Amino acid sequence: MQCWINGNYVAADELRISPFDHGFLYGLGFFETFRTYNGKVLFWDAHMERLQAALSQFHIHMPYTKQNLLAVCKQLNAAADGTDGYFRVNVSAGEHGIGLQPREYTQPNVIVFRKELLDAPRGQEKTAQWLETRRNTPEGEFRVKSHHYGNNVLGRFEMPSLAAQEGFFLTEAGYVAEGVTSNVFWVKDDILYTPSLEAGILPGITRAWVIERAQSLGIEVQEGLFTKNDVEQGCECFITNSVQELVPICRIEDIQLLGNKGPIYLRLHEAFVKEVEQE
Repeated sequence: MQCWINGNYVAADELRISPFDHGFLYGLGFFETFRTYNGKVLFWDAHMERLQAALSQFHIHMPYTKQNLLAVCKQLNAAADGTDGYFRVNVSAGEHGIGLQPREYTQPNVIVFRKELLDAPRGQEKTAQWLETRRNTPEGEFRVKSHHYGNNVLGRFEMPSLAAQEGFFLTEAGYVAEGVTSNVFWVKDDILYTPSLEAGILPGITRAWVIERAQSLGIEVQEGLFTKNDVEQGCECFITNSVQELVPICRIEDIQLLGNKGPIYLRLHEAFVKEVEQE
């Protein structure tokens, strides 16, 4: 794997950061994951805005522009014979020693990772299960994509495979939150439901697109605090993230769903594919 760190292209096994980086010592780091389509990143500006919002909240100064980072992604694809890739842009706070001394972080470590995309066909169904691990609360007002990923790891431990399954978190109060690596949607009586940000979920980029596009297609969308029973009464369910796109759920434990035959899923999936082709 070829990567980029602080202005330099390096092989993955040559990447080095200090153990005194506060991304390591205190988990103070943030990231965005996405893929390219024919060399282009879908919703690039939205990804960078979400990353910058997290960095600003924790006083981390980004030394590179979004144009700089996009050029890096293109170069990493070019080094892989021009094929599309799976990317992670990672910003850790930088080296400051032990202790919470600094008021701001002016020299973060910025890394762009690229790996090969999994060859998974669109519309491939997954099953889902309810997790015993409860979703933790966000560090601030809204959840950010941070190095504080232990809660997700505990959820992952409950599942045999993330490739074929997704695990659904409930909050401590018993409300539906999100998947281990995704946002969750379901359909009941032709209404599309999804947990609101009040549930402490990540404001997903693809999630936002689904809500906006569903409304433009005349599909009623309701965001709110919902229970496990609310989801299990639905006839359709799907999950979203920026790499896997829209993934249909065919079964939640013992409850069968329409999977990739769900009419609302099909309409939104078709619209998403058209969006990709237009971009």
